[in-house]
Amino acid sequence: MKILVIKKENEFSGGLTKREFAQFLHDSLDRFRDSVEDIEKAIDYAFSDEPGKGGFVLAAYNDNGELVSGLVMNETGHAGYIPENILVYIATKPDQRGKGIGKLVMEKAFEVAGTDIALHVEYDNPAKRLYERLGFESKYAEMRYKKK
Repeated sequence: MKILVIKKENEFSGGLTKREFAQFLHDSLDRFRDSVEDIEKAIDYAFSDEPGKGGFVLAAYNDNGELVSGLVMNETGHAGYIPENILVYIATKPDQRGKGIGKLVMEKAFEVAGTDIALHVEYDNPAKRLYERLGFESKYAEMRYKKK
């Protein structure tokens, strides 16, 4: 397993583009997916040089060079009352699940982030168990107001 840390768009390798990476995440997130365009916005935020923004992308490849998992981490620009990082997306290709790949990608994300991480996960998402095994705790329920 090879996990690449990508901090700028030109660091995608093997012919992979930002759009293809976003499409991979979209396809692999199944019913928990966002649009490809929204995923690209999170990637752009991770690659931003603007103060208070930034982050990174992880791309995990199997021994055959096939992209099998990906992650997008955004920096929040805060510390303490809000964790310094938010895990926006992580997905493993459906036929590769259950092999420990998600755990390896998360452990690499812990190493690269180096500070606290928050994430949002739906209660019925099977990945919630992985996050709990890795030490994530549920602090409170998120609520959202959508302007009509």
